[in-house]
Amino acid sequence: MSRSITRPVLAGLAASLLTVPALPTAAATAGLRAAPACATPLAPVRPVTAVPWPQQRYDHARLAPLATGVGVTVAVVDSGVDRVHPQLAGRVLAGTDLLDPGGDGGRDCAGHGTGVASIIAAAPRPDVAFRGLAPGARILPVRVSEQQVVQGRESGRTVSAAEFARAIRWAVDHDADVVNLSVVLYADDPEVRSAVRYAVDRDVVLVAAAGNLHDSGDPRPFPAGYDGVLGVGAIGADGGRATFSQTGPYVDLVAPGSEVLTAAPGAGHHRVEGTSYAAPFVAATAALLREYRPELTAAQVAERIIATADPAPGVGHGGGYGAGVLNPYRAVTETSGGRATGSRPVAALADDRADPAQLARQARRATARDRALLVGAVVGMTAVTVALLALVVPRGVRRRWRPAAPAGTAGPASTAGGTGGTGGTG
Repeated sequence: MSRSITRPVLAGLAASLLTVPALPTAAATAGLRAAPACATPLAPVRPVTAVPWPQQRYDHARLAPLATGVGVTVAVVDSGVDRVHPQLAGRVLAGTDLLDPGGDGGRDCAGHGTGVASIIAAAPRPDVAFRGLAPGARILPVRVSEQQVVQGRESGRTVSAAEFARAIRWAVDHDADVVNLSVVLYADDPEVRSAVRYAVDRDVVLVAAAGNLHDSGDPRPFPAGYDGVLGVGAIGADGGRATFSQTGPYVDLVAPGSEVLTAAPGAGHHRVEGTSYAAPFVAATAALLREYRPELTAAQVAERIIATADPAPGVGHGGGYGAGVLNPYRAVTETSGGRATGSRPVAALADDRADPAQLARQARRATARDRALLVGAVVGMTAVTVALLALVVPRGVRRRWRPAAPAGTAGPASTAGGTGGTGGTG
């Protein structure tokens, strides 16, 4: 099995890509033809039939009767999303391409965005155990990079911080309910900060990778470092924090990010690692909640995800877990539980977001959910006996998730951190 490194967006990714050897199949060849404009087409890879470890932890059969993300749009601001892959066909909307104007975001020359999108919405397929956590959701691709790092050498284009900010605004303006940002800037850019504020004010859930530079002193990552954004670190199959995953007050919780299986452009699957791939598990959970509980605001969705995290490893594991380990089933089903430390009361958050745009989003999600309820009820009768496999370990130190201040008020000052450069996917 060959090994390569990808860093497809701004700086700060160090995501390992463990490539499955290629098969000379017609499907794989068709995958290459799907992206003729890529300077260096990605080699085809074979499908993987083994059950990925995150799916042993997050039992899809137990979640599916409750919610699949139907009616929810998740924007993936990344290297594009390949809509040819059999598990993504019909799930990828027409998006935009800020790298090559005129494109619709459906071309992925790095494979990173396709992998991120597949963790969220890959459809079940016969003889393939891998599937997305919210397969009913729709992906809105926003292409901002084709950058890769192969054997330590970086190549490929990426957009500026200003264009990255424009990508966030574009996603919000095109009805994204959740925005996944597996992207890291190691500087507090005012335009990006403003774009985050724009999304928060419009009731959009923002999820961002916490970065992979733990060995370089944990420089402060953005957008994960902004209030109102869920910052996500990575764990491995043993529940321990991945060695590369950054630690700091910007980590709200952790999710699988080491030896994670994802879809590869065209066909087949890659094994990957990086906080880039932990973030979409949280984004997918937000999509499940936005379908199942359409009345919740974005801030309430974020608080609920944090409040229902499983305890993090204790003595000997160190920090970097935030509130703990993502638990999608608890996030969807639990009706009690405290709010995140340092947050305003839920009622106040609801008042801040009671505007026509929010009500329209809620109505859209509720309608889609109603269509799925009958099917879900039938499936639920058979799925109720399936047990959820999850690691349960002692709780670690919990950071506060802090919503952004209401529009028109002065929020806490942001401090730039890290190397001061523009960054990459996490």
